[in-house]
Amino acid sequence: MSEMKDMITEVVERMLKENVDKDLVDTVEQGDWAPALWELFEENGMTVVAVTEENGGAGGDIEDLLNIVRLTGKYAAPIPFIETTFANYLLEYLNLQILEGLATYRLSTNQVFTLENGTLTGEAHHIPWARHVKHLVTLAYSSEGTHLVEIDLSQADIKQGTNLAGEPRDTVTFQHALVSQTSSVLSPDEIHKLTTLCTAFQLALMTGAIDKINDLTIQFTKEREQFGRPIHRFQLVQQHIVHLAGETALALAAFNNVTEALLTNNENSEVAYARIRFEEIIQAVTTISHQVHAAIGTTHEHSLHQFTRRLWAWRDEGVNSSYWTNIVALQLMENSEDSLWAYLTTSNSSSPLLKVEG
Repeated sequence: MSEMKDMITEVVERMLKENVDKDLVDTVEQGDWAPALWELFEENGMTVVAVTEENGGAGGDIEDLLNIVRLTGKYAAPIPFIETTFANYLLEYLNLQILEGLATYRLSTNQVFTLENGTLTGEAHHIPWARHVKHLVTLAYSSEGTHLVEIDLSQADIKQGTNLAGEPRDTVTFQHALVSQTSSVLSPDEIHKLTTLCTAFQLALMTGAIDKINDLTIQFTKEREQFGRPIHRFQLVQQHIVHLAGETALALAAFNNVTEALLTNNENSEVAYARIRFEEIIQAVTTISHQVHAAIGTTHEHSLHQFTRRLWAWRDEGVNSSYWTNIVALQLMENSEDSLWAYLTTSNSSSPLLKVEG
């Protein structure tokens, strides 16, 4: 764990609290973003916090970075922070050169990009922020196997699109475009490791949004009055608040377990189970918050929808729970032979049940 974590999260939360409001978040739905906020992050070294000092970074660790990602999710910051920092994290992880400027990534195992003689051909949908950034880091497939490549997006044909929350999700097409960097052929274990890291970054972002929804809902119950008293005094509302607080606590605990597991290279089981459990958390949190807010929560004037719509969009992007559910199910079936019930009920700390492999 980096000793800088508390200081970093305090600085980042103050920057976001002072500079991000509902109107700024709304700009992303108008096709714009917040370059001034990005410059502030750059000036304070937050965009390279997990890059090693040898490569010009701050020398922090993945826990520092994931906590900043969590905060950008909590404030719905309209900047490509997770995209740029994760693209650089992938490149440095595979000993490639990190990038200057904005970047994005795509890690789907659908073979849409073909690598041949150092050029890339293919089309991919739902690339985050492609219209605003300079570089794309993605998986590509050659006759030798799967590679991680980095390519300049100025060579791409970009068709603009959005997700449910109005964030940029573009279609990118390359025709024999020159690749800037290429990794060696990735092994299945390396691809699984990249997929695991990608899921951990998604969990960080969603944890921030869940935390914010909890805060908004509690605040609303203190301000909204019915029959002469705040609605949090009513027993039914209190029941909703308790349920919401419980799910939020689960999300934060799962996120903390994931970051700790990543630091000790024992992340597989934590990431898999956390991602599966987040499906229930998202359903409960969005349902309860809109129930408590009633009609005002669905209006554009209130900020609740900025976070619930992002949660619904983010859970369907990238590596979703179906991937991890299949991994866990296959692991259980392979190890239980014909006695799944006995396998589950007799498992101990050394059981493969607690160590999900890709």
